[in-house]
Amino acid sequence: MFNTLLGCRLGTTFTQYRITLLVIYSVVLVCGSISLSLMMHILKSSAASATSITVFNLIFAHFIFLLTVPFRLYYYGTNEWNLGLNWCKMVSGMIHIHMYMSFLLYMIILITRLWPHYCRMRQMDSLGRMQALIGSVVMWVVVLVLIPCIIFSFYGNKDKDKTYNTTRCFDFAESMSSTKELNYILSTLVIVVAIVLTALQANVLYVLYNKDRQGCTSQQDFGAQLKSLCFTLIMLVCFVPYHIFRLYYIEHTYLQNINEVFLSLTTFNCLDMLTFLGRRTFHICLRGRGV
Repeated sequence: MFNTLLGCRLGTTFTQYRITLLVIYSVVLVCGSISLSLMMHILKSSAASATSITVFNLIFAHFIFLLTVPFRLYYYGTNEWNLGLNWCKMVSGMIHIHMYMSFLLYMIILITRLWPHYCRMRQMDSLGRMQALIGSVVMWVVVLVLIPCIIFSFYGNKDKDKTYNTTRCFDFAESMSSTKELNYILSTLVIVVAIVLTALQANVLYVLYNKDRQGCTSQQDFGAQLKSLCFTLIMLVCFVPYHIFRLYYIEHTYLQNINEVFLSLTTFNCLDMLTFLGRRTFHICLRGRGV
């Protein structure tokens, strides 16, 4: 009788997690698609620069991830996976690829904007448009060609004497035992870098504010740095909590359902394009309608 009650309790708990994940991913899919559409409309009228190329890469990363979200909704809605183990690995791995790619692109944007303030240079010569384009091509070749091969070959592999339940997906907690050190390093790195960049960004805004307290809001540089602060806050809100929990989860993999919820919260960074929206957005949209 105790086992029956325990089974019912666990089943109810898992159902609650499924509902939570369904809501989160549904919001991310709808709102993320809208924000990306608006941002693409804005970029059409923007001049090409290293920063805009980086933003476009960020949009493309969000777009690729959002393509996999319907498969997550399908699984959490039906509680059954019938699309094969390899596709399960791909969908499962894509959320991690998206998270770390977004983090890397945030770093590039933030460092590009912070560099002139801390190194007394107007621009970073190493991040010209041509270099940014070449870097983008190399990055996407690695992401779209090399990483899928790694996912299919190594990601989520269990011991040889254990078999997969092919009707279940995103159940790769046991495979973490062979990559504990890597997970510790990545989680610690994300937490430290996010905090440091936030502190540096806040300091720049503080300096700009003190220079011209009355007219700082009308300065283009202040506005750009304010948007950068939004990126750092996204890193703190979306990525840091997950990686703090992950440091504990690495040794306590029975908390996999909670880990999935924390992981799903990282996908709210798909809404980061909303930081670019403002009055200019509506002017561009209205102008586009007039044409």
